[in-house]
Amino acid sequence: MKVQAAVTHAQGQPFAIEEVRLAGPGPNEVLVRIVATGVCHTDAVGRDLGVSPYPVVLGHEGAGVIEQVGDNVTRLAAGDHVVLSFAHCGQCNNCLTGHPTVCSIFNDLNFGGQMEDQSWRLYQGETPLSTFFGQSSFSTHVVAHERNVVKVDPEVDLALLGPLGCGIQTGAGTVLNRLKPDFSSAIAVYGCGAVGLSAIMAARIAGCREIVAVDVHDSRLTLARELGATHAFNGKQVDVVAEIRATTEGGTHYAVETTGVPLVVRQCLQALRPRGLAAIVGVTPEMTLDVHNDLMAEGKGMIGVIEGDSVPRVFIPQLVELYKAGRFPFDKLVRFYDFKEINQAFEDSARGVTVKPILRIS
Repeated sequence: MKVQAAVTHAQGQPFAIEEVRLAGPGPNEVLVRIVATGVCHTDAVGRDLGVSPYPVVLGHEGAGVIEQVGDNVTRLAAGDHVVLSFAHCGQCNNCLTGHPTVCSIFNDLNFGGQMEDQSWRLYQGETPLSTFFGQSSFSTHVVAHERNVVKVDPEVDLALLGPLGCGIQTGAGTVLNRLKPDFSSAIAVYGCGAVGLSAIMAARIAGCREIVAVDVHDSRLTLARELGATHAFNGKQVDVVAEIRATTEGGTHYAVETTGVPLVVRQCLQALRPRGLAAIVGVTPEMTLDVHNDLMAEGKGMIGVIEGDSVPRVFIPQLVELYKAGRFPFDKLVRFYDFKEINQAFEDSARGVTVKPILRIS
């Protein structure tokens, strides 16, 4: 079938909405009409750094309605409202033990450009286009494996839900699934974009006593306080480590680092109390770390967390229920854009104008 998709033809080029051909769903796959999709920093990385082969259709926070199911699909049906999340094999030890975010072939399935059976679903003429995260949701329609498709409550505005598939799931899951903070503990979140603010909302749900937000945009710090932060510090204006240590009587028990900035990574470790634990979720470049003073000497820990260590089919419906109950108001993070405004949405996200852009596709 012919669809409209935002194509990235070469590294760093702007998105171009063009006609492409989408092959129908194979066994265990579904065809989804995309209603809306989130814009994530990982999409900008895919556009600018070439993590997937070009040309590529990016997008990995899709939400839509199933129009067709392939052979062997029994869990989903035409008409279901769904959120699309990351691809995983479902068969390796990590997938089978509830950790599909570290699937043994995660990178191949999400960044390799082809589907799990090594075939292509997207074409322009005879030229295949890479698929991203097993979905490529910057398109009017997608084909995805049923494993990375999550059925959601049809009574909730579907256009809101796409970001639950990656960014919001990452922030909330890092706190609720991986760190699992003790009740009345202290946590600091570095970077108040969609991931960080989701972590702050999750920390409030978990019952953290002190929730410290760190960012360089006062507007985002204000929103962080609204969403549950008990303290907020602008990293350009104060000594973050000193302020956090003073505020939390010696440092936080936990930290979530979302920025990927080496200086901030070191700050998040230095502001931990002894035996504190930091979760790194930002895309961080090579950096120098004083392992003895920043980690070992005080028994601190640092871990990497992907996609919030979530099982999407379990965790995303839980987040939807929390949203319906008024305990996880992630709708306060979003701003909607028309599909044709995709390049503006990315620019606004990069400048900090919008926390979480969502593209209305259809």
